Amino acid sequence: MNIYSVIKKPHVTEKTSLGSDSTNTVTIVVDREANKIEIKQAVEALFKVKVAEVRTVNVAGKVKRFGRSYGKRANWKKAYVTLQEGQSIDFFEV
Repeated sequence: MNIYSVIKKPHVTEKTSLGSDSTNTVTIVVDREANKIEIKQAVEALFKVKVAEVRTVNVAGKVKRFGRSYGKRANWKKAYVTLQEGQSIDFFEV
């Protein structure tokens, strides 16, 4: 799998911002077929940082209602990437 297709986008919420500050962890939306080894290699290659640990979560898509009909959002996968001490990633660098 190509490293550019493994990482989709950063997942930035209030909760992940607090985790980023305290535990040196970033949250990334990744391809559903990617495993922990591929995610680690992609983050290290793209952002030039050292990764200590990768944890993944498969998130089920929600069922939503549109008028009388129902639809379902797509399932997706996110990864909690813990960086080694002294490393950091700034997604919103100007």
